[in-house]
Amino acid sequence: MNSSQDILIIGGGIIGLSLAVELKLRGASVAVLTADSKQPTARAAAGMLAPQAERIPPSPMLDLCLQSRALYAAWVEQLEDITGLKTGYWRSGILAPVCQNEPQQKPLLSNLNYQWLDKDSVRQHQWGLGQEVIGGWWYPDDAQVDNRALFRTLQVASKELKIDIIQGSAEEIIRQKNRVFGVETTAGKLQADRYVLAAGPWSEKLLDIPVYPIKGQMLSVCVPENCGVMQPLQTVLFGTGIYIVPRQDGRIIIGATSENVDFTPGNTPAGMQTLLAGAIKLYPELENYPILEFWWGFRPATRDELPILGPSVWENLTLAAGHYRNGILLAPVTAKLLADLIWNQKSDPLLAAFHYSRFRSSALN
Repeated sequence: MNSSQDILIIGGGIIGLSLAVELKLRGASVAVLTADSKQPTARAAAGMLAPQAERIPPSPMLDLCLQSRALYAAWVEQLEDITGLKTGYWRSGILAPVCQNEPQQKPLLSNLNYQWLDKDSVRQHQWGLGQEVIGGWWYPDDAQVDNRALFRTLQVASKELKIDIIQGSAEEIIRQKNRVFGVETTAGKLQADRYVLAAGPWSEKLLDIPVYPIKGQMLSVCVPENCGVMQPLQTVLFGTGIYIVPRQDGRIIIGATSENVDFTPGNTPAGMQTLLAGAIKLYPELENYPILEFWWGFRPATRDELPILGPSVWENLTLAAGHYRNGILLAPVTAKLLADLIWNQKSDPLLAAFHYSRFRSSALN
């Protein structure tokens, strides 16, 4: 690859591919460097689009998340039109059950759509909840997408749009004064006019930016064949330290642990025990459902749990890292705002809250 390429995106996960597709549709020539086509970060997710259930306080982060949730339906429709694939987008709503001895915290913003369901109403809404559930908050506008299906769709969309996908690992970003001049990789030296760092929790290995991995363990079960319905669980259950996400094909995703253990791989008995106990407490039927799969992945976290988005100290390098728990949700708005910035030189005021300078890292000053 030579400098005739407009943009090189370092990182082929959900964020990197979403931005690549957006830039390509705007007329840019784009290449994506990806080290792992299975993307352990994309796997460490259940695909919840849950700015309300996550109880994000009024802030630029909430504004960013709500804007992205509003973009989602049209965004996935466009991807599905390009590829002929389905992303599993489902406006299932999210129910946040409240159990005995848990605070019945009212949602932080009164102008958004939500409803309190008492003990009887919550059971009419979703059959089979555990005895300890005394009510719940219902968020009808929160939704979900099948994160693995979305990732596959983005990969196929990139192929259909003839985005250059380069298999290899970035080893060094070559910098002189205030510009990037190339990237040394296991596939050779790559150059472009502009660069985007979207390497998830591995971003810190290339630049001294405060992004680090938080491991999430997860598992899935399936609805038994003798159940009589394809999916008895018709909404996401978002509990304290546990979430249960039904898919329309009969799978149910249970997650996730949150472990600061660097890049330590693997599922653990303690992690699985914690998830299963929490899930069965909310929805006891699960104790008889066959287990399908265990897995884990690494979320890209920052100290303030907000992403790092926008310009860097190098004039031709843009940052798109640190999305932590909200990478799937924030994919369309990240793609839109950063494509505006990179391709149209238009900076949304919202990006100011996610600028790298809030960390005052010596390597970025």
